[in-house]
Amino acid sequence: MYKSFLIKYAEIAIKGKNRYLFEDALVSQINLSLKKVDGEFLVRKEQGRIYVDALSDYDFDEVVDALTKVFGIVGICPVVLLEDEGFDKLAEEVISYIDKVYPDKNFSFKVNARRARKNYPMESMEINAAMGERILKAYPQTHVDVHKPDVMINIEIRNKINVYSTVIPGPGGMPVGTNGKAMLLLSGGIDSPVAGYMIAKRGVAIDATYFHAPPYTSERAKQKVVDLAKIVARYSGPINLHVVNFTDIQLYIYEQCPHEELTIIMRRYMMKLAEHFAKEQKCLGLITGESIGQVASQTMQSLAATNEVCTMPVYRPLIGFDKQEIVTISEKIDAYETSILPFEDCCTIFVAKHPVTKPNLNVIHNDEKKLAEKIDQLMQEAINSVEVIHIEG
Repeated sequence: MYKSFLIKYAEIAIKGKNRYLFEDALVSQINLSLKKVDGEFLVRKEQGRIYVDALSDYDFDEVVDALTKVFGIVGICPVVLLEDEGFDKLAEEVISYIDKVYPDKNFSFKVNARRARKNYPMESMEINAAMGERILKAYPQTHVDVHKPDVMINIEIRNKINVYSTVIPGPGGMPVGTNGKAMLLLSGGIDSPVAGYMIAKRGVAIDATYFHAPPYTSERAKQKVVDLAKIVARYSGPINLHVVNFTDIQLYIYEQCPHEELTIIMRRYMMKLAEHFAKEQKCLGLITGESIGQVASQTMQSLAATNEVCTMPVYRPLIGFDKQEIVTISEKIDAYETSILPFEDCCTIFVAKHPVTKPNLNVIHNDEKKLAEKIDQLMQEAINSVEVIHIEG
């Protein structure tokens, strides 16, 4: 029965003179998301509202699923749009709407009328009272509850009259692309896909870098990361995934450096490589899934040691989260089951038995001097042999 959806947003509304830029970005993201759905749709702005009009038959659940993955949307309202033909006709339409949407009439309700168009002959409170009276007369088994109603009947008087009672929660945040682009260091774990999701939620477009170490990591480990990138891309839009062959660099570090410092030194070179690709892609920062104290490489001292090699900002959206909070978000975005598949990534293969938790930068610098002979050549080879996979959501 629904030919249109009213799209509600929140933060965009306080953007002042630049608001239209954010609205246009949201319209663009909605159009992008609806391309994956069968049917023809028109996305339009009108009077501070965004509408999605169905121009053909469509699958309701598919459309709602697509819209709930568009950052910037806080509410999706299946709406009936009516011409203004007087209050009596409006009351007939509202009573018909209730009959179709609520077969069981044993519920409490409240009418919530708003007049965006002030030339309507009745004020909001008058509409509320008169419409409530008509509904009670049509369906005596219902009753009014203005504090905690089971059903909120929303009536908005605009160019067309909007009638809706369902508000499906959206993901919130800001439309992707309104806050630049960043490079995600994506592994096969739980944390990094969640970090990518959270930064994308703030309007940041995402590319990603994955460090592959064949034959120590399998093709299935690589496919797992591709699958995780696809999950993140459902929300962030298309991702260019840079698959870097890190084997020779890891082996060289393993041969030349103290094993307790392997993780930190490898991490420093990963950050350097990720930053190289980030600059190529005109990114404004790096994103990692690190959380303070979660593992040895994520102590404050270790994070400072990895930060030192970066010239661009490193964003860590999970920095203050505990593991269960991260797992909860991972489950919400359907990444958890993929993340826990038992295919090792390069970080876990070369982990030291007793990694240093408070690295001393002077010691790290001295140990890295042992790599001087070949490390630049190996880094260049890794850059030259990168595989870029374009991931659609």
